[in-house]
Amino acid sequence: MSDSNTNTPRQNKKPRKRTPQWIRRPGRFLSQGRWVAPVVATIAIWFLKLVYSTNKIVTEPEGILDDIKPLQPIITAVWHGQHILIPAIPIGINASVMISKNIDGEITARVAEHFGNQTIRASGGRDQKQTLKKGGMTGFLEMLKALKEGRNVVQTADVPKGTPRRAGEGIIALAQKSGRPIVPLAIASSRRHVFSKAWDRAALSLPFGTTGICVGELIYVPAQASAHELEACRMKLEAVLNDTTKRAYALTGVPE
Repeated sequence: MSDSNTNTPRQNKKPRKRTPQWIRRPGRFLSQGRWVAPVVATIAIWFLKLVYSTNKIVTEPEGILDDIKPLQPIITAVWHGQHILIPAIPIGINASVMISKNIDGEITARVAEHFGNQTIRASGGRDQKQTLKKGGMTGFLEMLKALKEGRNVVQTADVPKGTPRRAGEGIIALAQKSGRPIVPLAIASSRRHVFSKAWDRAALSLPFGTTGICVGELIYVPAQASAHELEACRMKLEAVLNDTTKRAYALTGVPE
């Protein structure tokens, strides 16, 4: 599903308002506290367990998670903002996950590791300069190493703070270099809170609802793919993951 703002000319967008100093200063102080990450992560872990234990789980296609296991190691592709519940669901696909080095990333890393996943502390960027600054190249090489050692990886297909639900080139390059399949995955809940002002419209699943888990068509990227073929694979992943996300929401009975 494309974002309604995708086609809006950049020059017509309203400038982003800066957060007032009286909010930023105490917020910066709190985020730097050593106790913040472990406390928030502990709360998040228990909340995710509550959501999973009180939600009815529906998968499509039925039994697809068992069908995927023999294909491991795999590259699981998800959209930013639609991945919050993934660590808590025992789908049998523990993986290495690339997570940014900021305070949000520290919390996410603690949650992911609690549920048996490994973390790679790096992040991609909207251009080469940002990617290098955030350690994206190092992260890419570590994910490639994980796949070659037989470990799964989970990667958000869209670039952080970029265009939401537009697949980036990084995940396609990872599939090309590793020879492993990309598995489009979407998880949605009928009871959810959507952070409408977040760049990725992140959705927080809530207890006592229905959770839909949907897997889309697997995508293989040829090792000798041309630039044209790589772009075709990127566009296919974007289309499949959008359709998979739409189907996951439909499974919950509450469309997006």
